[in-house]
Amino acid sequence: MTAQQSLQLISESFNKSRKDILRGSAKYFMFWGALLTVTSLAIYLLWHFTGKPQWNFLWFTMPAVGYPLAALLRKNSAAVPQNEVSKMLGAVWTVFGAFAITLSAIAVFLVPMRVTLIITIIMGLAECMSGVLLKNWPIIIGGFLLGVGGAVFAMLVTSEAQLLIFTLGGILLLVTGSIMKLQYK
Repeated sequence: MTAQQSLQLISESFNKSRKDILRGSAKYFMFWGALLTVTSLAIYLLWHFTGKPQWNFLWFTMPAVGYPLAALLRKNSAAVPQNEVSKMLGAVWTVFGAFAITLSAIAVFLVPMRVTLIITIIMGLAECMSGVLLKNWPIIIGGFLLGVGGAVFAMLVTSEAQLLIFTLGGILLLVTGSIMKLQYK
């Protein structure tokens, strides 16, 4: 096999793997998007109608419910090929989750901060980075819209309506996952 043929084989293998990862990741984008949409709307409505911001503690139920359900989803589906790209993709979202949970806990218990602003930016960044790793423009654009648009929205809105940015973020994840599913049937 010539060097050119070897490079072509590697390139084809990488592209097939990337498409398999995109196909397999679509359901997770849709799952987390649906969970984020439902959670953010529930907290927004509860806070709005009761006037009690303590409903924000329900955010901590999202990873408690989401991670076990995502594990079940992973267990009941075809294996996504494990390579450097899939490992980096998993690491990006693991780091996002760790930052989001830790910063939220710090904001609640230690130092008040604009958590909506911070979480929106890092979530948009995580989605953008996922798109770059997977060479997928819908993911990059969705992440950019969420991160930058969400940051502007979080700075302009100071009431419980800020939570609606997460509803939009959930919808963006759902749409992105749906596009991925259609692109890579």
